[in-house]
Amino acid sequence: MNLRMHGARLNRRQFLCAAAGAAGRSVGITVMPEYIQVEGIGRVLDNLLRRARATSVTTSPYVMEPAGEKTGSREPPIDAGAGKVRLLDRPLWGRRELFVRTAPSFEPDARLYRGLRYQPAAVTELTRKQGPLIGEFVSAARARGLKVYLQVQAAIPPGYRVQFGGPAEEDCPRLPDGRIPPRRLANNGSLASMHIRAYTEALIRDLLTAYPEVDGLRFDWPEYPPYLLDDVFLDFGEPARQAAERLGLPFDRLRREAGLLYRQVHGALNDRDPGGWLAELEQRPLLHEWLRFKATLVEQMLAGYRKALTQAGGASKELLAHAFPPPLSRLSGMDFDRASRHVDGIGVKFYTMHWPMILRFWGDELLQANPGLSESRVAAALARWLDMSDGPLLPHLADYVYPEPGAPHPAGSKAQARKIAEARKAAGKTPVFALAHGYGPAADFRRRVEAVFAPSGRRLWVNRYGYLSDEKLEILAAVE
Repeated sequence: MNLRMHGARLNRRQFLCAAAGAAGRSVGITVMPEYIQVEGIGRVLDNLLRRARATSVTTSPYVMEPAGEKTGSREPPIDAGAGKVRLLDRPLWGRRELFVRTAPSFEPDARLYRGLRYQPAAVTELTRKQGPLIGEFVSAARARGLKVYLQVQAAIPPGYRVQFGGPAEEDCPRLPDGRIPPRRLANNGSLASMHIRAYTEALIRDLLTAYPEVDGLRFDWPEYPPYLLDDVFLDFGEPARQAAERLGLPFDRLRREAGLLYRQVHGALNDRDPGGWLAELEQRPLLHEWLRFKATLVEQMLAGYRKALTQAGGASKELLAHAFPPPLSRLSGMDFDRASRHVDGIGVKFYTMHWPMILRFWGDELLQANPGLSESRVAAALARWLDMSDGPLLPHLADYVYPEPGAPHPAGSKAQARKIAEARKAAGKTPVFALAHGYGPAADFRRRVEAVFAPSGRRLWVNRYGYLSDEKLEILAAVE
């Protein structure tokens, strides 16, 4: 297929869409750097290519080493306490759970960050000893025919890895009453913060200088991740106020309306319709306008990152964004139509072990704030709205738990297909890929991958290699 036939010049998106159509099956795997360090470049690439028949790989610009509990973070991540049941399929330094610390894999160019509120993480001896391995991996992967991406955080400086970093207090997203939520899982800063955006745009330029061979960058959480109930009611901090004023929006009216609903959710719900407030979010005019404001913040952030990426590496470098699936995406600010104008692909997250965790987090808070509510009615209302199941709903809130490593995920195959179809329809011609998660038993992993592969147009990414046993890699190889 001649993608430039008769000398016609295609724009970047047309070219990428045509290339995707020509290539057909697309399977990518996220391999965090610690596995490159522990297993070695050759073994990792053999597993990707020979066992899994992968076509793409993603890694990140850091290196890792074991640490003590007081000086490190748990690997795998603990997910606000709910994920403490998780264990790795592929051991790190001989262990399936451990504490770790990280350092950048490259030496940042300090000139790019001069005068900025946020600065890159300091280079350490770990950087000097292990850092070059990441550049070697990028070159080796490309030499063997894989497309290669780097994954960074959209709004968590310094951005190399989700568990290490966070915003200054001035850039924390806030509730309608001005408070910073007391409990958070995703330590994202305000998407309206010009300081966070300036830092991340500098990081983009830095990474494209350090790793010019990569095909593009993938941005995780370019939205307001709604893991906890308070997350739904972000963002009313000073950066958001300034952004609203630039857009000519009635910020104080939006804040008051969101505050009224927040207070309703925290003390005025009844059993007649314990999930009715979710419909109000999209139906009440000022609340609908506020949700559109969040989508504007997401779009403006992605537009800035696209511009920085083009300036740093040219139009051929791809920008891929990760997104919560519908309907959570409507609360997170991820409007697939608007985001698609600035990105080369959108990954819809099917991290299905998180679905019952989110329901449980929200449900527990609703019950605590509204003592008269029926636990079973709250569970049913949330499960229906989240569209998690293909069959009968689980009867009690206590049934929704973070699955143990050997337990299947309570996420219906048809429900997953519906979500990817909705996202693809909204995104139009921009490729949408399913972003599955490797955590869980092999048989259920196969079911979940097969549920989203065809509906996604045969575009699949899997997060993360650390949960992909050899058996699961071979499951990926068989997906057609």
